[in-house]
Amino acid sequence: MIVCRKEAISKEQVDQWLADWEILRAEIHRSHAARDGKAKDIMQKGIDLYETFIIKASNITLESIQLSDEYEALPINGAERLQFIKRRPGQYACYRQLDELFIETKKRMARLRLKKD
Repeated sequence: MIVCRKEAISKEQVDQWLADWEILRAEIHRSHAARDGKAKDIMQKGIDLYETFIIKASNITLESIQLSDEYEALPINGAERLQFIKRRPGQYACYRQLDELFIETKKRMARLRLKKD
């Protein structure tokens, strides 16, 4: 298992990460509601934001999450769910799934902070 780095999952860092996601989430939601075709590009930014956070929080130097590895920072089935999202980022279901990953990861980071103290 690839463990988390305690300094990378501080409440301040997680809160900033989530604030960045909230901005993107609102844009993606508007795009899906308007059906303007921009959701896919904005979703890619959200995917990159999520993946970058997991990599920075983990004790690795890779540029992307490897499906074959188990990450302490990822929620249950997180890598598989991320792969699903990456295959079709323009779909509304993938947007909902990415939003759930952010929510679940926030909770997981809080638990890991308590565990690591």
